[in-house]
Amino acid sequence: MKRLMAISLLALAALFGGAGTALAHNVLVGSDPADGAQLAAGPREVRLTFDQPVRSGEGYNTVNVVGPGGTYWTDGQVRIEGNSVVAPVRELGPAGVYTIGYRVLSNDGHPVPGKVTFTLTTAGNGTPAPAPQTTDQAGQQAESEEPGGMPVWPWIAGAVVLVVLGLVLALRLGKPKS
Repeated sequence: MKRLMAISLLALAALFGGAGTALAHNVLVGSDPADGAQLAAGPREVRLTFDQPVRSGEGYNTVNVVGPGGTYWTDGQVRIEGNSVVAPVRELGPAGVYTIGYRVLSNDGHPVPGKVTFTLTTAGNGTPAPAPQTTDQAGQQAESEEPGGMPVWPWIAGAVVLVVLGLVLALRLGKPKS
């Protein structure tokens, strides 16, 4: 019985202790304007900087600046500069909270969404951009363009099968011969 417990504990330790979390996805490490910034004048562009390079390609990365009342202020295509995603912004209009919403594609093929906010303290003279395509259209486009990643469950199932096989073999081979 002690042997079975020892083998079970070792198998569980190998299964869970040796496999750390995958840290392959990009993480936002900085932005310009910074999250929570108070600005007297609106930026001409927003820059989001990540810890790893962002996959380039049309349709992979989106950045939207949304102002008070749900108006859009992004003006043109985003560009990739190494670990940064840069989006041009129209001259801003009303004072208030603006949200920079983003969805970028990691080099490993997984999308990374998030948001950063800043406050415009002095109203500008700009006019908003037309609203981008609807989320249904964007979702259909993303499904057709995004490369698929491998799900995690086959790896977990394979590890469980290996642990069970190891236990069965250890118990069968470890029995004393009578």
